[in-house]
Amino acid sequence: MSRIIRTEPNAILSKSVEYHGFIFTQGVVASDLSQGIEEQTRSVLAQLDDILEGHGTDKTRILQAQIWVKDIADRAALNTIWSAWLPENMAPARACVQAVLADPRILVEIMLITTK
Repeated sequence: MSRIIRTEPNAILSKSVEYHGFIFTQGVVASDLSQGIEEQTRSVLAQLDDILEGHGTDKTRILQAQIWVKDIADRAALNTIWSAWLPENMAPARACVQAVLADPRILVEIMLITTK
């Protein structure tokens, strides 16, 4: 049986789960919810970098991204930061949708599937 590695599990979720060389992240939100979309996006991406590094991988190995924004009008600002963060020609399969998020101060939430 293959080993499943759960990072920081609690009663409802794990920060990330690794299985057969795939890493599945939780939906990550900004550390400081008082900030605007640009700052929240940068915070989320920095946290994702840390999660991936903890599993011995990085953003060059992203397979899929799921992105939720509070207001789809923020998509252009998010895309500018997202595109600068991604390595050139390594964009993953991606969805970006407007959603009602768990806290009204959350402007963006991102979840990744990567591999080692």
